[in-house]
Amino acid sequence: MLKKILVYSLVLMITSLSQTLAQSNILLVLNKAENNLAFVDADSMKAIGKVPVGDGPHEVVFSADGKMAFVSNYGAQTPGSSISVIDVVNRKELRRVDVSPLMRPHGLVVLGGKLYFTAEVNRLVARYDPVANKIDWLMGTGQNGSHMIVVSADQKRIYTSNIGSDSITAFEFNSVPPAGSRLSHISVGKQPEAIDLSPNGREVWVGLNVDGGVDIVDTSTLKPIQRVGLGGRPYRVRFTPDGKRVLFTMLASKEIILYDAESRKEISRIKLEQVPMGVAFSPDGKTVFVSAVQPDGVLKVDLEKMVIKGRVETGVAPDGIAYFGK
Repeated sequence: MLKKILVYSLVLMITSLSQTLAQSNILLVLNKAENNLAFVDADSMKAIGKVPVGDGPHEVVFSADGKMAFVSNYGAQTPGSSISVIDVVNRKELRRVDVSPLMRPHGLVVLGGKLYFTAEVNRLVARYDPVANKIDWLMGTGQNGSHMIVVSADQKRIYTSNIGSDSITAFEFNSVPPAGSRLSHISVGKQPEAIDLSPNGREVWVGLNVDGGVDIVDTSTLKPIQRVGLGGRPYRVRFTPDGKRVLFTMLASKEIILYDAESRKEISRIKLEQVPMGVAFSPDGKTVFVSAVQPDGVLKVDLEKMVIKGRVETGVAPDGIAYFGK
């Protein structure tokens, strides 16, 4: 009887721990040079574990409930062709999905319980169903270097940045893909990479690697309406959750720059000792987590005061980053 009670108590403790972990403020960080995913307690900014993933992992996203995560294994010298499915609560890789012949999976978005991703070599976007464990839809961009992807909340619009074609591809659907589609290519500046869609769906902002700024595209006309010069390459372009501000991580100048989305004017900037890379916001938009290199680490930044309020080392060459919590 005592043995049964002890076992039951242990089960309750493990269940409670798993539930607590699932509800915690968790940061996931990909270490590209180590081929692993680091877990960080976002409150204390302490590393709490690592999970091996595929070669050259680049991007990571959470499922809607925060219990799972997905990693695009882009590859290093050899093109990658897999996506890692991560059990966040138990901190383990559930499976490594072979998506070949799709190569160089990169940009990721989770919506409607499914994972949208780009396959750069194949010049297309695809959708993975984790429940059925299969790719259930794909569609070509016809453009070179389709790298990053953003998807509207209703899944009726998808946009990719095409580095090698100096364009954005816009997919429009009557409903959830593949229902009634139209494809358009939008010419923008040189080597577009970083991209984000405003929360209201009205604008796409795309970073230009060569031209040192961003092009802003009106989604109703599918035409660029303004270029904002930044004086350098924005590695990432991200709207704050409320859509009122846009944040840029600047490689050459080692800065984080915050702009007003409506006026297109700079609000503030912060000079760093490291090169800023990936970006993940808290849901209230008051805090941003930034992966950085040279030296490697992750920064926790107060966006209201534009000051660093925490940092942690997660591994070598941190890049892709995702946050789940309050």
